Parts: sequence; C-alpha cells; structure tokens
Amino acid sequence: MKLEILPLTTAKEKITDESELVFGKKFTDRMFVMEFDRKQGWHSARIQPYGPFALDPAAMVLHYSQEIFEGLKAFRRADGSVALFRPKDNISRFNRSAERMCMPEVDEEFFLESLLELIRLEADWVPKSEGTSLYIRPTMIASEAMLGVRPADQYLCYVILSPVGAYYKGGIAPVKIWISDHYVRAAHGGTGEAKTGGNYAASLMAAKEASENGYDQVLWLDAREKKYVEEVGSMNMVFLYDNKIVTSPLKGTVLDGITRRSVLQLVKDLGYQIEERALSVDEVMEGAQTGRLKEAFGSGTAVVISPVGSFCYQDSCVQLGNGEPGELTMKLYKELTDIQYGRQPDRYNWITEI
Repeated sequence: MKLEILPLTTAKEKITDESELVFGKKFTDRMFVMEFDRKQGWHSARIQPYGPFALDPAAMVLHYSQEIFEGLKAFRRADGSVALFRPKDNISRFNRSAERMCMPEVDEEFFLESLLELIRLEADWVPKSEGTSLYIRPTMIASEAMLGVRPADQYLCYVILSPVGAYYKGGIAPVKIWISDHYVRAAHGGTGEAKTGGNYAASLMAAKEASENGYDQVLWLDAREKKYVEEVGSMNMVFLYDNKIVTSPLKGTVLDGITRRSVLQLVKDLGYQIEERALSVDEVMEGAQTGRLKEAFGSGTAVVISPVGSFCYQDSCVQLGNGEPGELTMKLYKELTDIQYGRQPDRYNWITEI
C-alpha cells in the first residue's frame, strides 16, 4: 500500500509559551488515516490535514464499542533531534488489542513508517521545554453503518498528535490511592488486557467517587475475590516489598504496559528479584504498616513513574515511609526519562530516531 501525502493549505497557530501546554487539548496540523473493508483490506492510506470525520449515525462503534487505541510519545532531545520510545511495542500491542476486539490487524512495518513520516512532517510541533513531549494517539474504530451485534466489515484507523506539557510541573508528588472493594475494572475472560475504550468508560464512576473523597487514583482489585490488587487507572502498579519487586501477573485482566516492561528490565539489571504474582490488599496494608512495603509506584506513558504516598482501603489509610517518593522510584524515573530525552545511552534499543 502506498502512503499519500495530501497538501496542507492552512496551518494552526502553535503555542509559543510551552508552560501553557496541557494534556490532550491541542492538536497538530496533520493526521494519518487509512480505511478497511472486507473486500479490499486496508486501503487509502494518507496523511491529511487534521479535521473531523463524517460518521453515519449507525456506525457500529457508536453502538457496540468496537474501538481500540494506543498512547506513546515523541521527545525533543538536547541536540534538537526527535525520538520515539518503543514504538514497535505499541504497534504490536495495538494488533493484540485488535485481535481481541475482532478487528483487522495492521501491517506493523507500514504502520510504523507511516507514523514516523507523520511526525517528520509535524516535527515543529514537538515541544522543547523540559518534560514536554508530543503525545501520539493511534486509534481504530468500526465505521460500518449497521445495527446488529457482530464484528464490523468496515474500519477507520487514524493517528493524531498532541503537544503536551510536563506531567509534573511542580516536581514529582506522591499520590493518595483509594483501593476500591466495590467497583471492578476487568474480569477473567473479559477485555482487560486490550486497550479499548470500554475499559476506561467502566472506570469513570470509581474515579469520580475517589476524586470527590480526596483521592488521586483508584487501585482495582480482582473481580472474582476482590482480594488481589491489579492496576491503577491508566497505570500498572509496582511494589518494592521485602527488597523484591512485586507486580500483578499478566493473565488477561491487566494491560501489558510498555513502561511496565521497561521498569522490569531496569530493576532486573539493578539486581532485584522480580515476582509477578497476586498480591493481596491485606498484604499491601500490612506491609505499609510494618515497613516491609518500602515503596510503590504506578508506571505508564503519561506519567512515566508516579510515586504512591498512601493507600486507603475501607476505613483504614496507611502511609508509605515518610510519604515522600522512594529512592528506587526516583532512580527509575530519572533513568527512563534520561533514555527518552537522550541524556544517557540507550543500551536496550528502545529508541527510534526520526
């Protein structure tokens, strides 16, 4: 399939004060689009001016939620170059989500080259300030007009770009986490391991209640026993427990996070033993009380690393250490961001330069 570059007739005004950048509010001049139908397969791949789509009111995504997406970033480095962090892993996960949602897979090599070409064309939109980046959102939706519960025969795949500010504008602050014993995010046999919009819609009520009660994030428990911790909002959870790294196993209810993979590689190289196992909420609360649980943090594309200051469950709240970010947490944050921004060598081949 050939990639067509359509002309850009009007350019948007860029934000000159990068301190005003927020997440997901501003979008670049261009986007990548391609279409699928059962007879032709993928076709009409193009980079075109950013703009709205015309969808039939009966488009199946609007009724049956056949939709997937990804999130990754491009970083401006000190020498002015632009680099992506582990884009092949994101595209591979995009295809795994497509398979789970009965959607067509993309050609990973073509998709990566198209994404890189889009960023080359939009390179002026990659911000330069410390901690800023260009957020990349690949998406696929079922576009066929049909009222009937079955996999669609037509799909729309696109990539949009958004310059975003530093996540921690005032320095890294530990978060207060509410452990929900009522709501669940995902169940075995469900879609928890896919990056699909329905998973996030299901989390909104719990997140709303948590925010109203002064918490920053919701930590989900397993659906079967409501006993074992899984993940937090849009982040995987990692615990430093008895000087071992403990994190939930990937068994269909937890997203296979790209940052999670990176963290596990880094801690392995630091000499930590890794346990991918079920960790009970009682073990977390007791560990924080006794000091066995030294540190805990979330990992994800948007935050990179988000330290946890306290956990609240039912009527109890426990603080980790002195409530400040832990030594390992900060070390991992620094090493990951140094690799992303080119401040230290990439010995893992995680970086793709534009």
